[in-house]
Amino acid sequence: MESRTGLPAINDIDATAPFRWLAGAWGDLWKAPVPLFAYGFLISMASLALTWGIYETNAAFWALALTFGFVFVAPMLAMGPYEAGRRLETGEKPKLGQILFVRTAMRQDVAYLGLALLLIYFFWGRMAQLVYGLSTYQLYETIPDFLRFAASTQEGHNMLIAGSIVGGAIAFLTFTLVVVSAPMLLDPRNNVFAAVATSFRAVSRHPGPLLLWAVIIAILVAACAVSGFAAMVVIFPWLGLASWRAYRALVAEETAQRPLKPVATMKTSELS
Repeated sequence: MESRTGLPAINDIDATAPFRWLAGAWGDLWKAPVPLFAYGFLISMASLALTWGIYETNAAFWALALTFGFVFVAPMLAMGPYEAGRRLETGEKPKLGQILFVRTAMRQDVAYLGLALLLIYFFWGRMAQLVYGLSTYQLYETIPDFLRFAASTQEGHNMLIAGSIVGGAIAFLTFTLVVVSAPMLLDPRNNVFAAVATSFRAVSRHPGPLLLWAVIIAILVAACAVSGFAAMVVIFPWLGLASWRAYRALVAEETAQRPLKPVATMKTSELS
């Protein structure tokens, strides 16, 4: 089914849809726990190593800023769980190799979306640095010192308020860009322009439920950070599977109702 614009139509959803996506994804998670938890473990270890490396260089601000900026690149890292959700939908049990190396994600349109997210990530880092620089003239080298400044001084409170407003706006714009487009691009018949336009249309049609979905994602990502990324072993693949369900619930795409051809049998022209 297509809209008058030639893009896929957007299905109707209600305010409780995000909870159904999470519930369905939780069941999916236990259909293939070994590869999905292994995927989450790898993402968790990579995040911990990056954060620890930054912390060891006495850059407490950047350790926290980049941790909360993780949400900007997570959709591209979630291609594995999206692929797992697609395979589970067809009754196939995904293997670790299939979700680590998603062949349909290795193409230009996915790279363009990834580049856009990377640029937004860098922009977020610069904005966070600007807010921090306007809030204090001191450089806090350890996380406890930085948290003490943020929690116990008026300048720190102002920084948190300004950072939340600016960061929240950038994060929601990013969410609007990828909530549908990232999983949609697993289908090589879709291009990045159609995927991004469909994502924006989905959010504009259902701002309430999708704002709730964004808040749930933010809370779960924060839980990962608070746990030292240990919770990411479970939360990351769970959210990835739920995001696949969100895409399938939102997008009334005729081609999405037909199973994809095996990647090995696709012609070169079909992948471009």
